[in-house]
Amino acid sequence: MFGNYIKLTIRNLLKNKGYNFLNILGLAIGIACAGLIFLWVEDEMGYDNLNIKKERLYSVRVNMTYNGNIFTIASTPRPMGASIIQEIPGVVNAARVSDEDERLLFNIGNKSLYATGRYTDSSLFNMLTLPFVEGNATTAFAQLNSIVITEKAAKKFFGEEKNLVGKKLRIDNKQDYIITGVVKDMPENSSLQFEWLAPYQLVIAQVREKLGNYDDAVDWRSYGPLTYVELDQNADKAAINSKLKDFVHRKEPREKTTAFLFPMSSWRLHSEFANGKPTGSGRIKQVHMLSAIAWIILIIACFNFMNMATANSQKRAKEVGVRKVLGAGKRGLIGQFLGESIFMSMIAAIAAIVIITLALPVFNMLMQKQLSLDLGSPLHIIGLLIITIICGLVAGSYPSLYLSSFNPALVLKGLRLKTGGAALIRKGLVVLQFTVSVVFIISTVIVYRQIEHIKNRKLGFNKDNLIEINPQADVSTIFPLIRDELFQTGLIENTALCDHTTLYGGDTDGRFKWQGKNPANEIAIAHRNVSPEFIATSGMQLIQGRDFGKNPLAENTNVIINESMEKLMGKESAVGKVIQSPRGNKNGSFTNMTVIGVVNDYVYGNIYSLASPLIIFCRPPEYQDFIYVRPKPQIDMEHALARIQEVMKKNNPAYPLEYQFVDEQFNKMFQNETLIGKVSGVFASLAIIISCLGLFGLAAYTAEQRTKEIGVRKVLGASTAGLAGLLSKDFIQLVVISCLVAFPVAWWIMKDWLQGYEYRIVISWWIFLAAGAAAMLIAVFTVSFHAIKAAMANPVKSLKIE
Repeated sequence: MFGNYIKLTIRNLLKNKGYNFLNILGLAIGIACAGLIFLWVEDEMGYDNLNIKKERLYSVRVNMTYNGNIFTIASTPRPMGASIIQEIPGVVNAARVSDEDERLLFNIGNKSLYATGRYTDSSLFNMLTLPFVEGNATTAFAQLNSIVITEKAAKKFFGEEKNLVGKKLRIDNKQDYIITGVVKDMPENSSLQFEWLAPYQLVIAQVREKLGNYDDAVDWRSYGPLTYVELDQNADKAAINSKLKDFVHRKEPREKTTAFLFPMSSWRLHSEFANGKPTGSGRIKQVHMLSAIAWIILIIACFNFMNMATANSQKRAKEVGVRKVLGAGKRGLIGQFLGESIFMSMIAAIAAIVIITLALPVFNMLMQKQLSLDLGSPLHIIGLLIITIICGLVAGSYPSLYLSSFNPALVLKGLRLKTGGAALIRKGLVVLQFTVSVVFIISTVIVYRQIEHIKNRKLGFNKDNLIEINPQADVSTIFPLIRDELFQTGLIENTALCDHTTLYGGDTDGRFKWQGKNPANEIAIAHRNVSPEFIATSGMQLIQGRDFGKNPLAENTNVIINESMEKLMGKESAVGKVIQSPRGNKNGSFTNMTVIGVVNDYVYGNIYSLASPLIIFCRPPEYQDFIYVRPKPQIDMEHALARIQEVMKKNNPAYPLEYQFVDEQFNKMFQNETLIGKVSGVFASLAIIISCLGLFGLAAYTAEQRTKEIGVRKVLGASTAGLAGLLSKDFIQLVVISCLVAFPVAWWIMKDWLQGYEYRIVISWWIFLAAGAAAMLIAVFTVSFHAIKAAMANPVKSLKIE
């Protein structure tokens, strides 16, 4: 019996090649899309799974209250880790990790290479799963100038050379470090990424060098590192959080911050906070969105199969009638047709594997991942089988029930079967398919317009043709020479220094005072240290007062603020007012700073929100880290960069030139939104393609069913255009209904999405009309081939058909 079913299935596939090709292609595209997305979801859900102790690892997060608002930060006081191990039962280990990637220059013989890493405590090696290829965790940081590198860094520094423990690396042309270990490379889906790790005590040594007699063990007001902790297996997390809450305040009464544990399992996907508490949201939104898209594409493909199968049912009516007369039961027929559907789904799955293999490089580029289709993985095999069976059962469910319900007496008498119910379902599925497609089109356009809206907003400075250089060296001694030589090239309009990158969120302080400020309110005020000419170099617009003069020492007690800061200080002009600043004072005293100018609001940090208050200080070069250069307009940029490189190489020969264009930095800040836009666009196109495959097949079926009608109409004088319009009319009506359903759905979804942005577009009506018109044109183009072909057919041949 089973063998007979196989024969019937193969015979049916060969008999209706065109119809089955469209069916299998639609399913294959759907399965391939779902497969690619599920590979991405698997990678996201598997973040930090390499760590055996993942369920016991946490980071300490700190809540700070400014002006009644609670902000959650990852930076912690330096002594926190060591203190909570000693004082809070249940915490068995802790490690400090520097809060930002450090990019250092490594000198190996004649080679100079940059590598990125972190400073940490040796206890991290016992907390995270970091397999040592050379050396061991016990002796990794036995001495201060130790460094542990990854296999990738080892290959970059030494090629294929082995036995690297004991070798020296000179860092920043200053200090030799001893390699004490080589660890395996971190997987891409690890929260902590590095090429090297060095003792955190080196950071403390640097701070002591700057501040003199610095004791990090008692400095509870200096926030710097991330603090990772490991809990005992039987630890009471709630009890630990209760003791941790006011831990900082008990150590330093002036600090009103509160702390809590944040589990490693939530670092990647659930990193969003509101009012000091995790919301459970974050990147998980993208996971849910893409998962939903995967299932929607699969469902569209299955619906496509249903449509084609029920439309083709008339051709198999006699087969069903004969089989029923010969004793076949309804259950057996349902099993046969479901088996055919699953068999076709299996062929589609094989085709999908080919599509995934071919599309994976492009998909990885789009998603910025390094995913691979590992068919040796039991999880991937099981997942593919589940998707295949689900598609087969869903796609074949209604057709099998419909085909098995035919009355054999009516079929064998040649009477026309009533297909009203099936026709209604086919129309409903077409409407549903195009509804999804139109929603995708509208969403893609709105996401794109929102991104462009933010990109084109007034930033308060000119990001175009602004070059940022990280000299890596102490710029206080070299900048005057660099500035003079850059001007001598005749290519440079201006150059200046700043302590951070232009778009950096900024160091903040809540201790600034001014007349009229409520002493009870601690408002987070960002601050910048710049050199003279930075306002002009960056392209900021001075709207009141004056710019800093040429001599930074003469401007030591003057500041420039932005409009948002001026509003905090009162309704009248802030020029001439005094701000009391704690910055740079080691004894807790304040310095009176006079406001000499106001610039228009400058967007930095969170580019999606409104501008935040900002104070700009004028400081000597030793307070700065980055050089900003603005070439003259109309200058050839390649030529300008070549001359800049010559100047930097001459005056900073120990460090290769590292530069970025600020506009490129700005564009990188839209990765999530750009990803959403691109994904929506790609899958909108694929949803339309799958829907059009079904529409193409249905148009062919309709034209075939109405062959005699077309012949009669043509004999009676109907034109080709009129007949083509007649055949297309029903499908156009379905697309119109799809649009009417899709418009409010898309509006509701995108309105909710836009609420996440303070600076957002208004949804325009023309987007809906454009999406509807696009769907209409696509549908007309799809069905027109068969409609025109049928309308142009010879009516004599049409009327001869029995």
